[in-house]
Amino acid sequence: MNFVDKVKIKVKAGDGGDGAKTFHREKFVDMGGPNGGDGGRGGSIIFVADSSKNNLIDFYLAKNYLAQAGDRGISGKDGKSAPDLVIKIPLGTVVYVAEEPEIGFRINKGEKAALVYDFVKDGEEMVVLRGGKGGRGNKHFATPTRQAPTFSEMGERTKEFYFILELKTIADVGLIGFPNVGKSTLLSVISNARPKIANYHFTTLTPNLGVVKHLDTSFVVADIPGLIEGAAEGVGLGHDFLRHIERTRMFLHVVDASGYEGRDPVMDYKIINGELAKYSDACAEVPQIVVLNKCDMVQDIDEVIKRFEEITSNPIVTISGITHMGVSDLLTQTVKVLEKIPHKKPETTELNVIDERDTTSINIYRDHTGTMVLEGGYIDEAIRKVNLEEGDSFAYFYAKLHADGIIDMMRAKGLKQGTTVRIAEKEFEWNE
Repeated sequence: MNFVDKVKIKVKAGDGGDGAKTFHREKFVDMGGPNGGDGGRGGSIIFVADSSKNNLIDFYLAKNYLAQAGDRGISGKDGKSAPDLVIKIPLGTVVYVAEEPEIGFRINKGEKAALVYDFVKDGEEMVVLRGGKGGRGNKHFATPTRQAPTFSEMGERTKEFYFILELKTIADVGLIGFPNVGKSTLLSVISNARPKIANYHFTTLTPNLGVVKHLDTSFVVADIPGLIEGAAEGVGLGHDFLRHIERTRMFLHVVDASGYEGRDPVMDYKIINGELAKYSDACAEVPQIVVLNKCDMVQDIDEVIKRFEEITSNPIVTISGITHMGVSDLLTQTVKVLEKIPHKKPETTELNVIDERDTTSINIYRDHTGTMVLEGGYIDEAIRKVNLEEGDSFAYFYAKLHADGIIDMMRAKGLKQGTTVRIAEKEFEWNE
């Protein structure tokens, strides 16, 4: 395997560092005040589009990406924040987040995924996962009545996410057609690309890109791996590579006018267009120029042209990739068509936030044993800041519940003296 254009990876931003619960100590100072430092912020995950990359194989070989956690706070000093983890991806990569992370690395057909961002500009970078906040040290919890707090906040814990990366080639013009019709030869003639060329099917196993300059205009051409009948259903190389033509503004539909391999060029043309229509309506509507290649091997090219004129209104150009006959006329027509076609828009131009953290929801209910259970984002955030096993810390927690009206909500659900209450994994008997 030397080309990968769709992968799933596991990504996690760094946890925040825990705050410290320490007290100032020095010679002749026996009872110094709280001086616990704050924890450092965890590293964020940043995706950066890099035009020098054209393959996702690195992500096929390494699928776990974990940013560093922030350092813990220490006595009198905050912990150091962790560096961000920068992940370079090929230009043209569409990023999705899998909605069912438990399914692991295998990409299932029809798997649910939400679009995150479409990276179409070189150097474009986005923070896709934010690092966890560092916890506050005990110095923040000192009050006139609690001068020696023995608790601090834990750093914010981040969640794992599964991302699906899908590479879609960015090009103005796509070369489409059956295998071995001369697409790679044509690309080598009109551009700076040097694709592998040989006289057998599927020489091109990956999309090849080349820059063409003609009439003071430049445009990018992609040689798409050869399609065959059934490509839209995954036959041959088709299904995995059809995505690479989705961004192209127009097609040069190359056919072997000579019928050298015993195939009918008109039938080939119909089959490929049929596969495009099966794949998507958008692909079927992309403007085309019909390129009759290998015309130097055809005795009656007028008859071939006539047959195509009977079935299509698309422009028809005759060329020979080997002798370069007609290539200049083809490029001139291509430039004229491109001038009338706008560039395609990316799938999204705004980053869809995927790790929006719930810190407000709360659910209070009685389970089958009568225990009153508190859960939800509010509770998760609140217990991160306390140690329920420590007296001062629990008092701080209780004061927060009371100030935010949670105690009143519990009473409305039947809270009374002696009620068993469960918060997180801790159960205790309520005692006013």
